[in-house]
Amino acid sequence: MDLVVRGGTVVTAGSVQVADIGVENGMIAQVGGPMTAATEIDATGRFVLPGGVDGHVHLTPAGTGPHSWRWIDDFPAGTAAALAGGITTVGNMCHPGSGESVADAIARDVALGSATSRCDFFLHPVLMNPVPEEIDALESLVRNGHPSVKIFLSFRRFDHNVEGYLEAMRRVGAAGGLALLHCEDVAVMECCCGMLRAEGRTDARHFPEARPVAAERSATERAVTMGEVTGCPVYVVHLSSAEALDRCRAGQARGVAVHVETRPIYLFLTRERFDEQDGAKYAGAPPLRDPADVDALWAAIRQGTVATVATDHAPWALADKLDPSLDATSLRLGMAELETMLPMLWWAGVRTGRMSMSRFVEVTSTNPAKLFGLYPRKGTIAVGADADLVIWDDTATRRIDGSTMHSLAGWSPYDGWEVTGWPRTVITRGEIAVADGRVRNDAGWGRLAARTATEAL
Repeated sequence: MDLVVRGGTVVTAGSVQVADIGVENGMIAQVGGPMTAATEIDATGRFVLPGGVDGHVHLTPAGTGPHSWRWIDDFPAGTAAALAGGITTVGNMCHPGSGESVADAIARDVALGSATSRCDFFLHPVLMNPVPEEIDALESLVRNGHPSVKIFLSFRRFDHNVEGYLEAMRRVGAAGGLALLHCEDVAVMECCCGMLRAEGRTDARHFPEARPVAAERSATERAVTMGEVTGCPVYVVHLSSAEALDRCRAGQARGVAVHVETRPIYLFLTRERFDEQDGAKYAGAPPLRDPADVDALWAAIRQGTVATVATDHAPWALADKLDPSLDATSLRLGMAELETMLPMLWWAGVRTGRMSMSRFVEVTSTNPAKLFGLYPRKGTIAVGADADLVIWDDTATRRIDGSTMHSLAGWSPYDGWEVTGWPRTVITRGEIAVADGRVRNDAGWGRLAARTATEAL
């Protein structure tokens, strides 16, 4: 063997066992039984987990996308943060720039990721203009290694061509892909923003009213219906509320292939944060919700209604988030979570008994790997899988300080929180990527991950 990870407690979605792991040529060659290697890592007393798979990040260069978004992390910074947090594969949203086709955007990000990513990556084509030639190109992408599409129900252009988006979903589903849907009703939000402006209630405290639960509920119902009529599996991204969750659960009960993603901020933070002096920094889409919504999401993770947890990592510099020219109708959305997601979920989920270790692995690695066509090369510890491994220290306690982390944002929504349970060593395709808190992988080490059709859970 090239490498043996010795004596750790190996955790997968289906089992927990003490076993040695043998690695050859970047892949897992043996689990259990006698083995030797030139290099050994002692994992005694630690847990060994499959590397995290975060299917929802934004590392696209500044200036691309419909609003020239200026997220601060690029592939080198974002994937360094991912590795430091135990995430070994990321799924980047590939936004076409102005006048750029979906195929050209994918080609651009394949080249960029291959040259600068520190971990393996895959791409979700973002469909902004569902005209026939773009739908044809999208279907070809789905059949050739990119079996997913991102659609925003939160932009006015969606309502201008619903038929085009339905046709795109029909063809994506028939080709073995799935549709990732951002579920906020643009008409409802525009109405609410107009009322807030008319009433002079536009400071950050009113941000949840600008993008209310009603907008998420309405769009989620619509997304489920779109999946039902087109036959395309639906993946509802960053779901935040109990009411939207109920709409997904009802669709699942009817046999619709509805998969639910939530993100860490909806499990740890509530709308009261917007009352703080710097509350604008917590703006995301959808907004933070009520404590009852937090409880409903934790229960849904435990029960299986929520299939994955992903970061929606889209950070800004703090000065940009707190720009005084912005108000509740125009706050900048997104924050850094790649380095903290797994520790936060372990600390608040596994250590409190809210979910088992195997369920933790399911929602952060195995399920996203299956849904995005990466399994069984990613998302598990088994012979033939890529040797993406995290040696986890359940006793390590750290105080979160975004200024010392790898994201260029320089801050974290959890600054000052003391969290127990962190990666000790991270291995990517058989090579040590993180040790003693230092990211070793150079920019360009990562590869475009091979994908097949989406797999039912």
